[in-house]
Amino acid sequence: MTLAQPEPGGLLPQRITPQRGGLATTACMETLQVGYLHAIAAASGCSLAQPFPDNGIDWHVSHAAPGHTVDDEVTIKVQLKCTYQTAPRPPGPTFAFTLDNDHLVKLARTPVSVHKILVVMLVPRTQDDWLRVSHDRLELRHCCYWINLAGHPVTGRRRTTVRIPTTRIFDDRALCEIMTRVGAGGRP
Repeated sequence: MTLAQPEPGGLLPQRITPQRGGLATTACMETLQVGYLHAIAAASGCSLAQPFPDNGIDWHVSHAAPGHTVDDEVTIKVQLKCTYQTAPRPPGPTFAFTLDNDHLVKLARTPVSVHKILVVMLVPRTQDDWLRVSHDRLELRHCCYWINLAGHPVTGRRRTTVRIPTTRIFDDRALCEIMTRVGAGGRP
């Protein structure tokens, strides 16, 4: 990032828009959400594994804790999605997100031996607004929300719209709570 020189009188320098690479915006969005997941996993004390090939699930997240009763380490499967179609900080208790029916069927299957969650990241439309960096922090904008779609019906012909609760912010505390419930034999 290049900064303009300070103007006389002590005004702060203005940011100049950098020349970004030619990678498709959707590919950049995917990379951004993976960075978010890595940060949450690190703060939660979880390990990550990426299945190869991915067969419709992006990540396996594992959490080892002495309080787990079903095993000493539990795992959930995470499917990541990222969109700028819904503005950050959506109003109301939920926002709409549309999935291909084949993908929904995989996420909605029940019963399962390893629980799955969908994590949807809402980002600003332009990459210039994705990050804020200063000497004491890196702000990754904006937010991920999670939902367990187990048992959710397919309602559309090819795609189904699901409602994501805005109260289910995907952060380190939420992930620890999910793992605690799974570690006790419950659902995310």
